Formats: sequence, structure tokens, C-alpha cells
Amino acid sequence: MPTATAAFPSFNAEQALRLGRETFDIEAAALQGTGGRLGAVFVQAVQRVLATSGRVIVMGMGKSGHVGRKIAATLASTGTPSFFVHPAEASHGDLGMVAGGDLVLAISNSGESSEITVLLPMLKRQGVPLIAMTGGLQSTLARHADLVLDCSVEREACPLNLAPTTSTTVQLAMGDALAVALLDARGFRPEDFARSHPGGALGRRLLTHVRDVMRTGGQVPRVPPQADFSTLMREMSAKGVGASAVVDEAGCPVGIFTDGDLRRRIEAGADLRGMRAQDVMHASPRTIAADALAADAAQAMERHSITSVLVTDAQGVLVGVVHIGDLMRAKVI
Repeated sequence: MPTATAAFPSFNAEQALRLGRETFDIEAAALQGTGGRLGAVFVQAVQRVLATSGRVIVMGMGKSGHVGRKIAATLASTGTPSFFVHPAEASHGDLGMVAGGDLVLAISNSGESSEITVLLPMLKRQGVPLIAMTGGLQSTLARHADLVLDCSVEREACPLNLAPTTSTTVQLAMGDALAVALLDARGFRPEDFARSHPGGALGRRLLTHVRDVMRTGGQVPRVPPQADFSTLMREMSAKGVGASAVVDEAGCPVGIFTDGDLRRRIEAGADLRGMRAQDVMHASPRTIAADALAADAAQAMERHSITSVLVTDAQGVLVGVVHIGDLMRAKVI
């Protein structure tokens, strides 16, 4: 049975565009205003979190709850152990997740969300520090909090001034500001971030080293400087790298010959049959250490327009080679 189509007022494209632009203007102005009000309380909030031996427990209802989940995730991924507890569920047992040494970050635009205010006496009894993120600076939540982060806004972007829009944007930005200040204070590094994101592209770029992807042993094409051209070509073909290192008696690379070099020599009309590796090689080839990031190898390839980089140890001895295909298979690039 067909359903009835809902009746909508005639669509006004100009009105939609005006409201869209107005939303950006309203929320941008609110963010600027909130940033301008940051002061000693924000610093104290950062210090309080840094001093916390436990976790940051984020709470919020409705749209503030959705923002709270994101803030908890951002804190956790940037060095501050944190998770979200739903206030309604906390009243039915989940408050047991809050332990000594924890800190609660409660988010409520009005500061009067009953699901949060009912928890305040218990949190006080447990001696858990409470930071409020609210626009209700005289609210119940604000009065019970140890610190209040001012997230007040003049109006919502919603034309009815009802749907949480500007207020949730400000809450989200305040959470980001906390996370950024905290990660800086902790000396958080890209490698630390990658450790909490091992499955993502960033994790692969920051955790994968050259030694993890390089070819070693018999997979590495190499010939001595005196090798004839036929031997050089056989080595290149057998190893499938599109290049061969030319190494001295100590095993240190003194040159490299690539498919591109071969093509350019042929185009120039050179007679290669009587030449040796030392006659056709490029001296001082690009090298990289095995403990370097694979992303650094990728950057070197891009910067020098090459497709492989030789890997050497601390004594300059050839220990491997990394090809652009190896980086692609490892999803570094």
C-alpha cells in the first residue's frame, strides 16, 4: 500500500543558501567569542587533568552526549586515558566505572540535565573532581563543579533557536582545545599518536620502518664494478627491482644502474656491449638506514624521481633495497 507523501512548503533555494551561510557566521562568531574568554580556568582544567592518576570520564546527554563521545575518543587517542559513560546508565550501575583517581568532565548546555544533576551528590561523596562544560554558569552543574569551562552562546544557529547547533559546536571545540593543550603538555609525539592508530594509514606511515619492507639477502641485486654489461643485465632481470647496486670489495655501494639509465643510454646510441658496471653506473647512489621510517624512503623516491633506494648499515655496507612496489604493498603510499 503506497504511503502518503509528506507535504512540504515550496522549497526556496535562496532561503536555504542564506540559512546555510548564516549558520557558519553564527557558529564562527560563537567560537571566536569562546576563544576570547579562555583564561585561568582553562589552564587550571588542563593542570587538573594532567594531575589525574586515573581516567577522564566524560558524560553528557542527548547531543551533548554525542559530543562527549567524540571528546573522550580524542582525549584517549592523544595521550589522556578517557572514556564516555552515559549518565542515564550511570544511575543504573555504570557509575561503578568511575573509580578513585578519576576525573569527570560533564557536558550540558543548560547545566540542568536531570540525568547528570542526580549524579552530582554521589560524585562529591566519592571525592571525584568535576569539570563542567556548560553555558549555564549559574546552573546546578556549575555550582557543584570544581571548575567551569564557559561554553555559553548567544543563540543557536537553528532558526527556532531550539536545536543544539552553535552550543554543540562550541562544546566540541572546547574539547579539542583541551586535547591539544594536554597533548602538548605531555610531549605527545607523532609516534605516540600512531601507536593508538595502528590500523590506519597514519599508523602505517609512522610505525612502518624500512627494515619491515626492504628486500634482503639474495633478493638484493648487486654486482662488482668490474662486472661486464651482460652480468649486470642478468642481475637486474633476475631480482626484478629495475636496478642493480654496484658494490666494492667491502660490500659498500659505490654506484647504481637502473632501467632508466639503460633506456637513456640506448636512446643516445651508446654501444654498451663492451662496457663494465663501473662505466655505466651512477656514482654516490641514494641510500637510507634500515631503522628509518618507510615514509622517509617514499619521500626520497618522490624527491629524486627514483623507484628504489639502497639500504645500508652504520658502516655503509649494503644490507637491502626498498622498491616503490614494496611501499605500495605495505600501504605506506
